[in-house]
Amino acid sequence: MTATRVLQSEWTKIRSVQSTIWTLALAVVVTLALGALISIVTRNTFDDMPTQDRLFFDPTFVSFAGMGLGQLAMIVFGVLVVSNEYSTGMIRSSLAAVPRRGTFLFSKIAVAALLALVIGMITSFGAFFLGQALLGEHRASIGDQGVLRAVFGGGLYMALIAVFSMGIAAMLRSPMLSLGILMPFFFIISNILGNVDATRKVGQYLPDQAGSKVMQVITRPDNSAPYGPWGGLAIMAAWVVAALIGGYLVIKNRDA
Repeated sequence: MTATRVLQSEWTKIRSVQSTIWTLALAVVVTLALGALISIVTRNTFDDMPTQDRLFFDPTFVSFAGMGLGQLAMIVFGVLVVSNEYSTGMIRSSLAAVPRRGTFLFSKIAVAALLALVIGMITSFGAFFLGQALLGEHRASIGDQGVLRAVFGGGLYMALIAVFSMGIAAMLRSPMLSLGILMPFFFIISNILGNVDATRKVGQYLPDQAGSKVMQVITRPDNSAPYGPWGGLAIMAAWVVAALIGGYLVIKNRDA
């Protein structure tokens, strides 16, 4: 089977599974909704904020407040794209049709990653413009220094979260096990490591904490990260590459 036909096949699989489409829709809705809510609350309480918070206020990053829940949906999407075939047993038929396992895996990931990137960009730009409209006089403009980079970075961040989840799912081959590891990793372990003084230097190199740096325009004085926005995204990309290599090695060397 040619690479083009494999890509077409993977696209058909993704759009024919309703759970993956609904998951992407959920990523957009929850990100915009929570970002809008936080933007409204921030506008109404801005004058009550501590002086330092007002001095280093980052309206762009505030509009991305819903990214935490949005990335949850992107994680589920990434896991389902890869592990659904294992849970249904369809993986045997797929590998019989595409014996080259590398072609099979990376075609699936390429199609899903492109879809995640499109949804990520729609979500990021939507969250920004909605959030800024609700922030009123405290808003930023897309033409302000660093803002366009942050908005594009938000879309890249969501896509990379999805691809990282695909790599993990390819290694673990189970949706429940993959989600059982990824959810605590991003929503518990990462937060603990990033907020405890003894482990903060370790936490800032985790994929979500490093990657989210690209969405920030204003650097707070208490920021200790030894990298900038693109450096943080590069660290996240390195995690993604490692996950994909691990997934490829597993699918290459283990029976379906």
